[in-house]
Amino acid sequence: MGVLIGLAVAIGSLVSGYVAMGGHLAVIWQPWEYVIICGIAIGTFIIANPMALVKDTGRAAREAISGTVPKREHYLAILGLLYALMRELKNRPRNEVEGHIDQPEESEIFKSFPSVLKDKDLTLFICDYARLIIIGNARPHEIEALMEEEISTLKRDRTKPYYSINTVSEALPALGIVAAVLGIVKALGAIDQSPTILGGLIASALVGTFGGIFISYAFLSPLANKVKATREKQTRVYVIVKQALIAYMNGALPQIAVEHGRKGISVEYRPTIDEVEAATTTGGRSEELKEAA
Repeated sequence: MGVLIGLAVAIGSLVSGYVAMGGHLAVIWQPWEYVIICGIAIGTFIIANPMALVKDTGRAAREAISGTVPKREHYLAILGLLYALMRELKNRPRNEVEGHIDQPEESEIFKSFPSVLKDKDLTLFICDYARLIIIGNARPHEIEALMEEEISTLKRDRTKPYYSINTVSEALPALGIVAAVLGIVKALGAIDQSPTILGGLIASALVGTFGGIFISYAFLSPLANKVKATREKQTRVYVIVKQALIAYMNGALPQIAVEHGRKGISVEYRPTIDEVEAATTTGGRSEELKEAA
């Protein structure tokens, strides 16, 4: 919603200011100039990036526009799942716990938290390191280093759309000049026409420069930053898992280990201690979580 509001404010200010200065909207409405600019930009974007990244960039843009980031309820679900899983690790024999991490989709623990189970990558991350804890030979600092390396890789992969969009954004002013040059070429081809016609053609050509700069700095560059912030918030859940599991490996009780994870949540979405306690001591199902499910 914020993206759409910001874009509306930007376009509204542009149009109203231009009209207030006495400008005519028909002059800046040159659709073929925009086709040239955007078409070249899309073409070069496809050339420069593998198709998997092209598709992921589309997903990242949708997520940024819709604000798809973990909220308080999702963090509560993660902490509730970790608490239940760590209790199993502490109180149950290895063969009973293995069933939960080998087939999480069949586990009653994971099925109690569908929002976490739906995230396949996060579920795999939790199960992989729970499996290493069961083995018992790995040291906490070794597991922590491995987790940090994986999280760094995940963050790098998930923020690739930011760099791809930002690269196109940086190129757009130059692409606007390309469109403007083509417009000037067209105008020079009509050099024998009246000054009124020639002036209109030159004005149309300059719209290309305007379009490239406007699309770059008023749309794509802010969108790229929004994509980066959104994807970084999405990868933050892995840090929460890491903090909790490492605390548990270092000897903390499940309730204390969960608190280590809670402290890593942004203040904006961080649940209170009471909310976490309700989400853990009641089988991981607070009233808020029941409503979300």
